[in-house]
Order: sequence, then C-alpha cells, then structure tokens
Amino acid sequence: MESMGKKKPRPRRSFTPEFKAEIVELCRRGDRSVGQVARDFDLTETAVRLWVSQAGVDAGERDGLTSSEREELAALRRENRRLREDVEILKRATAFFVKETR
Repeated sequence: MESMGKKKPRPRRSFTPEFKAEIVELCRRGDRSVGQVARDFDLTETAVRLWVSQAGVDAGERDGLTSSEREELAALRRENRRLREDVEILKRATAFFVKETR
C-alpha cells in the first residue's frame, strides 16, 4: 500500500521553446485556465505560470530579464566561476614555486 498523501517526485523534464510557446498561447487565448492547460498536458501549474510570465517579459509587457539576458547572465556567471578557480590554481602554483626556489 502506498503511503497516503505523499506523491512521488516527477522526473525533471525539458521542453522545447516551441512547445512552451504553444502552451503560453493556449493560456493567453483564455479558452481554458492555466490550471486546466497544465492538467491537460500533464504539466505543473507553476511551470506553466512561469512560462506565461517569462513570455510577457520577453514581449516587453512586463519588467524583468528576458530569456536571452538570463542565458547571458548564466554564461557570465559560469565564466566568472571558472576564472576564479583559475586564479586560485595560479595562486597555489605561485606559492609552490616560491617555496621550491628558496
């Protein structure tokens, strides 16, 4: 017997931009609620709401970072983290070679 009230977590899924755009369009038409669209396509309501919100930002209807700005920010953060690691490695190497030459 399954434990009552506990749902298994969903596996993480990824969706194409085209699929997300279709879902957003269905929600914007107003024929069905966001919750109904989410249930019809076996999606979480939270994810659908985020897609609709992000589409509004991308279209300039709302304030916030556009999708391309988010991607650029993530790439810059990755690069920054890598460069900090490189600097740390160089510091350690410098300290090692200073100690070796004495």
